[in-house]
Amino acid sequence: MLPTRFALRPTVMAALCLCLLLSAGTARTAELSPLDQKAKKLALQCADKITRQFDLLLTSGRLTLPQLFDTFYIPIPGTDPQKFHTQYDRLTDGVLLPILDSCLAADKRFIFVVAVDRNGYLPTHNSKYSQPMTGDGDHDTKWNRTKRIFNDRTGLAAARNKKPYLLQRYSRDTGEVMSDLSIPIMVQGRHWGAVRIGYVKQ
Repeated sequence: MLPTRFALRPTVMAALCLCLLLSAGTARTAELSPLDQKAKKLALQCADKITRQFDLLLTSGRLTLPQLFDTFYIPIPGTDPQKFHTQYDRLTDGVLLPILDSCLAADKRFIFVVAVDRNGYLPTHNSKYSQPMTGDGDHDTKWNRTKRIFNDRTGLAAARNKKPYLLQRYSRDTGEVMSDLSIPIMVQGRHWGAVRIGYVKQ
């Protein structure tokens, strides 16, 4: 039997307290800290590399534009939180992972560097967060976060922003302030999603 295809109905989940929301339309680059500027520069480079990889997949015939913009998510059985496959996530596991891991290694204050589609779907996470499933719910939720849909308030804002960049800051349950800087990913003139870099000051 073929797996049931799941069409996402975007919802906004309760989010952590959003302390500050900055975008290119409301903040000047001069207001960004040195770490913010580093994250922005890296996110721009990462988005450019991802766009080029998408273009290569498209021109080589390994992927079509409708497949890349596929928003019908196929549930992966036995996963909690629920994970999903698409028509392209197995390809991104191969071509995007080296890019994302390289950007993550650029600064020890970076917590994650990911690419998400407009609905917050994350097809390929960093190797650090793509560890084999163990059956331990707490461990797997923390260390196997790939192929999930992050459609909380912060996640959707980052995924759907079309301005040059978006910087969000919010308090984690640990009390520390997390920064989330995102850059739109455009493919053949269409908005696919965003690169997100999450980081903390140490």
